[in-house]
Amino acid sequence: MILLDYHNVVIEETLNQPIVNLEPTVLDMTVVDFDGVAYHLSTPESKSVIKFSLIMQCYKELVQWGAQDMLQREYGPYCVPKEDGYDVTLEFDLQKLPEDKSQREELVKKLALIKRNLMAQPFERAFEQQAQFEDEKQPNPTPDLMQIHYRDQEAIYIQAQLDRVTVIFTTLFKEETDRIFGRVFLQEFVDARRRPAIQNAPQVLYSSKEPPLEIRHLPELQNTSENEDIGYVTFVLFPRHFAKGDVREKTISQIQLFRDYLHYHIKCSKAYMHSRMRARVQEFLKVLNRAKPEVPNVEKKTITGKTVIRS
Repeated sequence: MILLDYHNVVIEETLNQPIVNLEPTVLDMTVVDFDGVAYHLSTPESKSVIKFSLIMQCYKELVQWGAQDMLQREYGPYCVPKEDGYDVTLEFDLQKLPEDKSQREELVKKLALIKRNLMAQPFERAFEQQAQFEDEKQPNPTPDLMQIHYRDQEAIYIQAQLDRVTVIFTTLFKEETDRIFGRVFLQEFVDARRRPAIQNAPQVLYSSKEPPLEIRHLPELQNTSENEDIGYVTFVLFPRHFAKGDVREKTISQIQLFRDYLHYHIKCSKAYMHSRMRARVQEFLKVLNRAKPEVPNVEKKTITGKTVIRS
């Protein structure tokens, strides 16, 4: 199995030429990312002025948890009034970009990670609230139950607690085979932690039909107990899993891609099984063809010596 990239490769490759190499170009393209996120890259006024717009389903929820502050901090000089139909718009004038090439390369990497950075804000907020519980000089906070409805009928719930941060995914299996494959994958996540080598990994809990206790009170989940198509995956993160620095950044990047990772490998497993089934059918056909009796070719001739051909 492989891990998916945190950044958008198409965005990075498309913007490398104009921004890194400062080569004016004509752009008018739409790029689609995971979870229905879409980008619009265009040069409506001039080849040297690039507009970068983004739309995502849960943007208004992310604003509550600090997305706007992150945009100002990371992309502030480039923020402009948003384009019609989009949530965020950035504008880059190639003549006003930093002279240092490494800074322009860093800018392109940050643009390719903009979806990841927006989705990271609720996690950052939860980690900070959990740190307040451990700081004796600060009063205990009232942790928020942060909800991110990033897909239709699917959401992420994040909440800080006294000694941990709980992250709950709801995932929808539209087909019965997906539900079976998903249950096998998720059970493996649960069982894998019993191995001595990875006992320090976050605890993973899986349940179907019945929501976990942390979110059972939410009105939107009151009538889902009989829905077998919805699964609930709970990650329990302890402070060692989100220590400041590279550990925290990697945890945020990996956990927000969990849903895409799961469904990607379900599709890969189904494709592999279908290819094996086709190969097995071809082998059976060869056996059946070898089992066919050969029809003897007996020539019959008339009294005059002509050969009789059966029509």
